[in-house]
Amino acid sequence: MRSVFIVEDDKSIQLLYQKYLNLYGYVVLDIANNGIEAIDKFKLFIKKPDIIIMDHRMPLKDGLSATKEILRLDKKSNIIFASADRSIKNEALSIGIKGFLEKPFNLDNLIKHINKTIKKE
Repeated sequence: MRSVFIVEDDKSIQLLYQKYLNLYGYVVLDIANNGIEAIDKFKLFIKKPDIIIMDHRMPLKDGLSATKEILRLDKKSNIIFASADRSIKNEALSIGIKGFLEKPFNLDNLIKHINKTIKKE
């Protein structure tokens, strides 16, 4: 089974992702509520997640900053941004994310992005 790490500060979106991903056979390894927590949890994973779904606007540390640190730790990390902040799309893509979904989006598009990213491995 493929694994996903959710980095999102909105509890309702966390729950929605988790339920939807489980329906499609993905295992949610963990959930982080902000960028600092994401980095701390990422460091503790023995087996790194196949996909990281990353929000941008979060307390304590934003998604771009967290992504840069995670990619420094493991440049092979597959990070898909899910954000309403379109202004950071080009910067996020330039640092090495695998996809950018503009909120709001259809959950089927999330699954398509994940499947496409995993197939490229």
